[in-house]
Amino acid sequence: EAEMEDPIQLKEEGNKYFQASDYEKAVQSYTQAIKLSKDKALQAVLYRNRAACFLKKEEYVKAASDASRAIDINASDIKALFRRSQALEKLGKLDQAFKDAQKCATIEPRNKNFQETLRRLGADIQEKLRIQFSTDMRVQKMFEILLDENSEKEKREKAANNLIVLGREEAGAERIFQNNGVNLLLQLIETKNAELILAAVRTLSGMCTGHKARATAILHYLGIDSICMWMSVDNEEISLAVCNLLQSIIDCLLGEGKEEHHGKEEAVVLDTKKDLRMITTRLLDTLVSKKVSGQGRDRALNLLNKNIPRKDLKDHDNSRTTFVIDNGLKKILKVVGQIPEMPDCLPLTENTQLTASVLLNKLYDDLRCDPERDNYRVICEEYIKSKIDPQNMDKTLHAIQIVSGVLQGPFDLGNKLLGMKGVMEMMVALCGSEREIDQLVAVEALIHASTKLSRATFIISNGVTLLKEIYKKTKNEKIKIRFLVPLYSTIDVSCLCSRWLCNTSIDTRTRKWAVEGLAYLTLDADVKDDFVEDEPALQAMFELAKTSDKTILYSVASALVNCTNSYDTKELVPELVQLAKFSKQHVPEEHPKDKKDFVVKRVKRLLKAGVVSALACMVKADSAILTDQSKELVARVFLALCEDPKDRGTIVAQGGGKALIPLAVEGTDVGKIKASHALAKIAAISNPDIAFPGERVYEVVRPLVSLLNTERDGLQNYEALLGLTNFSGRSDRLRMKIVKERALPDIENYMFENHDQLRQAATECMCNLVVNKEVQERFVADGNDRLKLVVLLCGEDDEKVQIAAAGALAMLTAAQKKLCSKMTEVTTQWLEILQRLCLHDNMEVQHRGLVIAFNLMSAEKELAKKLMETELLEILTFIGKQEDDPKKQHIINVARDCLTRCMDYGLIKPLSQA
Repeated sequence: EAEMEDPIQLKEEGNKYFQASDYEKAVQSYTQAIKLSKDKALQAVLYRNRAACFLKKEEYVKAASDASRAIDINASDIKALFRRSQALEKLGKLDQAFKDAQKCATIEPRNKNFQETLRRLGADIQEKLRIQFSTDMRVQKMFEILLDENSEKEKREKAANNLIVLGREEAGAERIFQNNGVNLLLQLIETKNAELILAAVRTLSGMCTGHKARATAILHYLGIDSICMWMSVDNEEISLAVCNLLQSIIDCLLGEGKEEHHGKEEAVVLDTKKDLRMITTRLLDTLVSKKVSGQGRDRALNLLNKNIPRKDLKDHDNSRTTFVIDNGLKKILKVVGQIPEMPDCLPLTENTQLTASVLLNKLYDDLRCDPERDNYRVICEEYIKSKIDPQNMDKTLHAIQIVSGVLQGPFDLGNKLLGMKGVMEMMVALCGSEREIDQLVAVEALIHASTKLSRATFIISNGVTLLKEIYKKTKNEKIKIRFLVPLYSTIDVSCLCSRWLCNTSIDTRTRKWAVEGLAYLTLDADVKDDFVEDEPALQAMFELAKTSDKTILYSVASALVNCTNSYDTKELVPELVQLAKFSKQHVPEEHPKDKKDFVVKRVKRLLKAGVVSALACMVKADSAILTDQSKELVARVFLALCEDPKDRGTIVAQGGGKALIPLAVEGTDVGKIKASHALAKIAAISNPDIAFPGERVYEVVRPLVSLLNTERDGLQNYEALLGLTNFSGRSDRLRMKIVKERALPDIENYMFENHDQLRQAATECMCNLVVNKEVQERFVADGNDRLKLVVLLCGEDDEKVQIAAAGALAMLTAAQKKLCSKMTEVTTQWLEILQRLCLHDNMEVQHRGLVIAFNLMSAEKELAKKLMETELLEILTFIGKQEDDPKKQHIINVARDCLTRCMDYGLIKPLSQA
């Protein structure tokens, strides 16, 4: 179809589209007309019309711009002025919007719309000025209190907290920024007072979050060197807060975090790549600086781990990774190669070297092609070669330690490095050395090599022989302990392991190795049984679980998963087992001590020894220490402990309920489901006020709702429904929380379920929820089958379902008169179902049926009349005439109430007159 050339026709077409609410097409027509029109007056109308479209599309910057063009042509174009006023108001430019509205009101003083807009904008401007003024005053006042050394402690704390809160709000952050706040915050940091430093850093964090321009300005003002220096202090809270500040800045530079604010144009184009490189370079320098504390080094490694490798491998740009490899790989290798026992060792924590190995692995995995991997390998090889010196054992030790570290990171690469000329010979030489440190480093490397991969044939054939030699020769317990895993099958180790665990005079690192060994050894059913019976060893392990060490927590959790058999087991299909026997293949048989009664005994033993308190302590650890994998293991153990309902009270009493909530909210998907299931088991039978006191109970609702999912198994669905039923019977606030978490559709789905127990649990849950006004409204709303479903469930054969459904129906019909007439329309069977309820053998069901009948009669006379024309009259008369009987008096009374109501309506005569 040929394009229209007439701007007037195009304008008419645009108007039609606008009337039909097709704003996209209207914009196209007006834009085409603007291009073709030479007439200024027509252009003004077109711009004005297009502005109206942009207002509807919420594109306020464009709307204001078009309205301005119309006003340029005709300064008193009232429609254009009003449209610009509306757009400016939406963009937050209230004073300019007010000026435009004022012009409109001057041109048309009687227009009520303009007067109203002026009034509203005037009030908004006053409010904005008041808030700005009071915020400015508050900011000033807070800094005065904080920077005055004579302020009272309480006042200072309050001001510090207020400042943090203000920094997290957009308006507050901007006011602090405009009022010389960054400089004042810097003064707080320089006071050397830990609380003030924390407040300042947390405020800066809030100000940087989600605001690229402000984050960049703050980065340049503070300087990356100062930020890294603060992160390196030996104060855990401050170090973590600074690390979070730097992460907020990095998120902004990478374009992550919350969106920029609607309608604000980016004023300056920021060169984020340059800033990111500067931060990365400085973090890499931090790794090898002697002035940096161990935890400062950990923070730098964690930031690199989180921000350098790509989050999504579909993104082709891995330039951040290649930059780090070219400019910092040797620095990471230097950290990995540190030997804590040597005098010149950099300050480290228990986790530093493992975190560095993880970084090596992540960088290696992020490479895209062989040339990139070759370059990585060559850098490693050259660095190791530069360290190997047969004349200098100390230097060589570092080389072997680096190989050890790479074996814990990208293993394939570590394996290649083992094959380098001179590496293996050096290991042999170190093994034969008289120095304990030489033996330790060599053993460590051999162990990492021999436990990781069967392809390391050289190690398997030669390494184990070497290890056995040292084991026989050494008198050093510390070295012996490192043999637990590789020589597991050749020496009796479980008793050794327990002995080392209980010996508090042995240093933490050695006891850590003992726990690692235990995690491996408890895979054997005999070992786990012995270990659980060994009270001192158990207590020693629980004590170790309180240390903040990533490896220890993981090892303790692994050992507990093994002892409670809470790992995933593959079901053996009987037919396949027969087939395997027939073809003479080996079928792994279950160890007698892995049978259920043994597992139950071990669980009881662990509970008695206080395992819940140890787990609760582990859950409180920082997420850098308790990793998602460890959280999953802890959740598995909790679920195993909750198996027997009799133990759940003990678990709650020792803080298990509280500890499960964070596990259900963050971690791996499997871990969250396991923790939610354990919460459901507790919620199903405990008093929520005791199990989850105070506000905590509301946090449990979401994990329970997450189990109402067809992907979860029937037991998880069932126990979640029981938990929600228990909760929904407690308070209306809890019922509201369940509704807010969108649980209703799922609960209704289970009311349709073929499975009797699930259907019963869902119906009981709904019976409690219908007390809530919002739930009732959903039943009243048109176009849904909710009421029909409840009525039909009243006719089920399953008594428990009937009790719950009839209870729900009784409450609904009592609360909402509309539902009484609606009930008679949802299904033709309603009357038959009601009569069956009223004649039921079970007195609970019968009572509920009669209450429903009473509610229907009370709702309106017409309904009562309808009911009196059926057999229900006989049923009610039969029940009402019965003699008083304390056991069923409540039933007789309701039947009599029904008859009385009908007499009041004049539908039946009193019995004496009949």
